[in-house]
Amino acid sequence: MTTTPRPGAPGWTEYLAEGNARQARKRVCADAVIRDPHGRVLLVDPGYKPGWDLPGGMAEANEPPVDALRRELSEELALDLPVQGLLVVDWVAPHGPWDDLLGFVFDAGTLTAGQAAAVRPRDTEELKGCAFFTPAAALPLLPDAQRRRLEQALAALTNGRTVYLHNGIHPW
Repeated sequence: MTTTPRPGAPGWTEYLAEGNARQARKRVCADAVIRDPHGRVLLVDPGYKPGWDLPGGMAEANEPPVDALRRELSEELALDLPVQGLLVVDWVAPHGPWDDLLGFVFDAGTLTAGQAAAVRPRDTEELKGCAFFTPAAALPLLPDAQRRRLEQALAALTNGRTVYLHNGIHPW
């Protein structure tokens, strides 16, 4: 029987590395709710999948979700916005060829009229377009999981409480 090394003892770092190599990894996405002065929500039209989406994207290895969001907003829309808070954490079950995922939705605030008018896709290979929609008009444009996530994010903006979801639905 092998004993677990004590912290700082010889073999401790190797013991931790072995545990790290065996533990599950999670994919992470980070999206934003960005509004214009009229309360409309910014959606993006990705060229690599059908339908509209919230601005944001996938985190890179060892990248914090909020940093992933900032990077994606800069790369895709040339936006540098202060993230104002976390609205939603959504655990998404494995589906198709994909393992599970943790989806974060952050509040990226309200743009001025001038900022909103100037928003354009910077990465035209990844985004076909972007536009502001009223929440009622935005929700039907989104795939089911993203629609549920946006509904909950808008509710979190109203009541000031971050929401935890499983596949876009409250688990309790």
